[in-house]
Amino acid sequence: MIRIGTRGSKLALWQANDLQAKLSKANVESELVIIKTKGDNIQHLSFDKIEGKGFFTKEIEDALLANDIDIAVHSLKDLPTEAPEGLSISGLSSRANPADLLIIHPDHVDKKRLLNLKSGASVGTSSIRRKVQIVKFDNEVEIVDIRGNVPTRINKVREGVVNAIVLAAAGVERLKIDISDLEVVRFNPLEFIPAPAQGVIGYQCRTTDKVTRTIVAGIHHKDVAACTNVERKILNLLDGGCQLPLGAYCTQDKQGHFHCTAALGSTPGAALHTVSYSSSTSSGMAEHIFSQLKTSTPA
Repeated sequence: MIRIGTRGSKLALWQANDLQAKLSKANVESELVIIKTKGDNIQHLSFDKIEGKGFFTKEIEDALLANDIDIAVHSLKDLPTEAPEGLSISGLSSRANPADLLIIHPDHVDKKRLLNLKSGASVGTSSIRRKVQIVKFDNEVEIVDIRGNVPTRINKVREGVVNAIVLAAAGVERLKIDISDLEVVRFNPLEFIPAPAQGVIGYQCRTTDKVTRTIVAGIHHKDVAACTNVERKILNLLDGGCQLPLGAYCTQDKQGHFHCTAALGSTPGAALHTVSYSSSTSSGMAEHIFSQLKTSTPA
């Protein structure tokens, strides 16, 4: 019996159940083990105010190292680029929609403005990356720190706690949440740059557990890894966690060429550095983009 470690949010459970279904197709029995993380327990602070890295992953990794579970399921964008000794990412899911969504209450829609937001509208997000990029598009909005799972944050728009929120499209689509009563702006991921590896689920195992690693390798998407490796390498070179205001999005075309766009900010309202680079190989892409991000003129 394979033990799958996961957070207890609806989205985390969707991801774990998705893995469980894949394992079932491979005739592998499994059970879920729900684990609370630092990020789950600290709800009054925004992500950029919580110290350290991996605040949605550390406790699950600790359980994996302690042999309390066999596979840790993570949103790959939450997983630090440097794994604890003894653990490794053994497989990745296919990539869901990598884009972000701006979800707006109908009373605060202004179709004449760039983001369809009324001037002065409040936008809820705890992601410094999203804060920086929203203000780049519209410097008249009010940024409000907001936490909670995906359904909770959407309901805060309906209840008027905030006028709008920014969420990953993947979470909304995976949970099949009906947001037809709200105005939705679907960002182009080449313009509003998503977090590195956004939309991808990572499966982490003990490096010594060859049996489980072999099972997970059977559902691994190498094409996804080729792109997310570039994105996460940029993050690694910048020595950042998921609270770093970095967006990075890499794709591979039908000819096998790689295309990556990255954006690095500091604080909302400050300059945003954006770099795009294409290559016939992914080798050296992250290093090139890192160099350009550190030296480029702010956009």
